[in-house]
Amino acid sequence: MTRDNKFGFAPIETKSVKPRERAVGPMGAAVRDAAESLTESTEAKVEQRRQNADDAKAFRAAADEGRVLERVILSDVHTDDLPRDRLELDAVAQSDEMEELKSSIMARGQKEPVELYRGDDGRLQLKKGWRRFTALSQLFAETGDEAYSGIIARIAKADDNRLMRYIDMVEENVVREDLTFAEMAQVAITAASDAQVEEGSADVLVGRLYGALHKMKKSYIRSFVTLLEALEEDLSWPKSVPRNLGVDVARAFKAGQGDVAELRSRLAVAATPDAQNAVLADFAGGAAPTAKPSVKAPKQKFEFHVGQTKVTARQGECRIVSKQDYASIPKAQLQRAIKAFEDALAEEGSPSIKSL
Repeated sequence: MTRDNKFGFAPIETKSVKPRERAVGPMGAAVRDAAESLTESTEAKVEQRRQNADDAKAFRAAADEGRVLERVILSDVHTDDLPRDRLELDAVAQSDEMEELKSSIMARGQKEPVELYRGDDGRLQLKKGWRRFTALSQLFAETGDEAYSGIIARIAKADDNRLMRYIDMVEENVVREDLTFAEMAQVAITAASDAQVEEGSADVLVGRLYGALHKMKKSYIRSFVTLLEALEEDLSWPKSVPRNLGVDVARAFKAGQGDVAELRSRLAVAATPDAQNAVLADFAGGAAPTAKPSVKAPKQKFEFHVGQTKVTARQGECRIVSKQDYASIPKAQLQRAIKAFEDALAEEGSPSIKSL
């Protein structure tokens, strides 16, 4: 028996015990690797699901706020709910500026989106971008190219405030100074007559629609409101009325000067914008000579289609646009075609052709 304890044995010396080696076998290594890989994969999937949820939430928020661009088929876009902020739309649609816009879209595509909203009936209605919509519609009709069958658009969130739609419609053109005082005044008059707009006075609506403009510009717009409301359809070229002349005539109306009925009768038979403005200047006491009433001048430009060929006619110019590569036609053949064209016009009694 030892003196260490009554059982007669002492603690084992750890230095004399050789540690057991536990090397991982192939199966264990495979299981461990699989477990580590599964853990990493699960964490990655959880993170991906979280990111997807955040992205979906951000997309829905952007869509609700009208910040998502979509390609919308032209036939799904309507323009009959909100009156346009431009006068003489037919003239704008056939203008040289429209042809330039179409050429730009053909060369570079549609660079700026239009803005749409859903009307009470659920149809998509145009809010901003009438010129871009018209240009693409004309290109699709002329070429049949599917590239022009749709339009890049931002669809605004549902908004029951009718007045805000008017404000949005004119906003970009006002900032670009692309609207005349007559056009801005007409928007205010149209909005005032809209049953869904609570503000009943065009004069008051000028302040709401054009709140960002200087007070002097708003004063000019109000003068044109007075002018348009007094003369209505007898003022054939409101866009051609200079700012100062419009203000002078409006001031004369407010002062009770002159016979407004007689003025409207004279304006109704004015043949040109210059003749119209001369009548207005005479009424306002200006120095411009009084124009004699005459028959209205013929249209300065018109367009038509012959098959797939578009023809634009104006003073001194006849423009032909089609898919035909005219440069590939022999010069002599093209000369014969032009000669036949001139002969056909001469046979119809055109003085300008006969004098050639």
